[in-house]
Amino acid sequence: MTVAAIVLAAGGGARFTASGGEGHKLLAPYLGRTVVEWAIENAVAAGLDATYVVRGATDLPIPPLAADRVVVVRNDAWRDGIATSLQAGIARARRDGHAAVVVGLGDQPLVQAEAWRRVARATSTPIAVATYDGVRGNPVRLSSMVWPLLPKTGDAGARVVMRRRPDLVTEVPCPGRAADIDTVEDLAEWS
Repeated sequence: MTVAAIVLAAGGGARFTASGGEGHKLLAPYLGRTVVEWAIENAVAAGLDATYVVRGATDLPIPPLAADRVVVVRNDAWRDGIATSLQAGIARARRDGHAAVVVGLGDQPLVQAEAWRRVARATSTPIAVATYDGVRGNPVRLSSMVWPLLPKTGDAGARVVMRRRPDLVTEVPCPGRAADIDTVEDLAEWS
């Protein structure tokens, strides 16, 4: 069974600019790279069968060491919410024959490659979710069995299915942090 990583990085980043940030949050400098480059590098370093990066609002830098291992998927409907990005990534994974995906966010540079690997290996249920100190976060593994249950539009993804069907979910303790970089303050706090 093949498993693909999907990095969702299509949104507009409005909270970042509203907090005084210049430019898109994913392109903000963070410890020598951009926020999104860290997220992409960690996903690629997990060594899954493929890595897709879903973009929409802005062009994204692909880290040079990962360039030949990343497929960029464009989501022109990104304004309709994160669910459209999830659907775009899954559509590509389905087309390429993958049986499961592990989904993470482009604004979470502290989610380590090991978290991606652990979640990918958790196959006792159709959904596996990373936990950090007992709190659910990303990435989330979704087998193809649950893809039809995912929302098509709006600002929710797998969380909706996990709430409705907790019997389908396994929690996976992971290293790192699932901290989002949504504002200038977040960037300063996690730098």
